[in-house]
Amino acid sequence: MTAVISTPDLTDEHPGARAIELQFVNFGKVAHFGGPVVTIKCHEDNSLVKQAVGEPGEGRVIVVDGGGSLRRALLGDMLAEQAAQNGWAGLVINGAIRDVDEIGATNLGVQALGTTPLKTEKLGMGQRDVTIAFGGVTIAPGEYIYADNNGVIVSAEPLL
Repeated sequence: MTAVISTPDLTDEHPGARAIELQFVNFGKVAHFGGPVVTIKCHEDNSLVKQAVGEPGEGRVIVVDGGGSLRRALLGDMLAEQAAQNGWAGLVINGAIRDVDEIGATNLGVQALGTTPLKTEKLGMGQRDVTIAFGGVTIAPGEYIYADNNGVIVSAEPLL
């Protein structure tokens, strides 16, 4: 996405936009990002994240509901690099990531709740393209998400 996204401006212009009520940290090199949503629901297993970042991103954003767990990282440097190479705009993760210095140098938007050095087990668990809910917001596949240092918002329609 080429336009600079300001979530405060977007919510002022579009009062129907829903703010996720969590304090995300912006870890990616791309501080402002947004696009159509692909959802993943998983708990301490990033098998579906690994599968998704290997596909063409086409400017979309992967929203991962990891249940808020900070025990295992749902994204690391290798998956972030693959996501950037495949054209994903970014990831919003209700959970933890690792390799933050490398991710900070990767041309990708990444917002997460925190960090941990521990990787996940790859058990093939989770669901993709399902409606998820966290931080007071329900997010359906194909909706739009916008993120910056002010927060993360969701809309049924594109706002840019």
